[in-house]
Amino acid sequence: MTERRVILSGSTFEEQIGYARAVVDGDRVYVSGTTGYDYASMTLPDDVVEQAEQCVRNIGAALAEAGCDVADVVRVRYLLPRREDFEPCWPVLRRAFGGARPAATMMVCGLADPRMRIEIEVDARRGSGRAETR
Repeated sequence: MTERRVILSGSTFEEQIGYARAVVDGDRVYVSGTTGYDYASMTLPDDVVEQAEQCVRNIGAALAEAGCDVADVVRVRYLLPRREDFEPCWPVLRRAFGGARPAATMMVCGLADPRMRIEIEVDARRGSGRAETR
């Protein structure tokens, strides 16, 4: 039988809405849309690049708890309310995901809180390691 377990980050939204930060299903890990909210300090930076950096830290923590890391990411989705905020985040995103070279999508859409400027969702496969490029 395939292992299935949930990973919680402590976000109040997880309890209020009824979802998990991540779900581990066998060797697959599905990380929910993750914002730049810093749960340690209970703050959300104003700057989109700082939010992107915190998104990556939050995702990294969920992946670590699932037994993998950003090198195992196979799919990433970037959600931003403002298209012009995406390019300033590219260096952060390349540092985080450039080694894995996941399939990626960027969408412009509204987020749950107007202070949120980026949300990132990833899918990973444990043990997939670094990508081979051709």
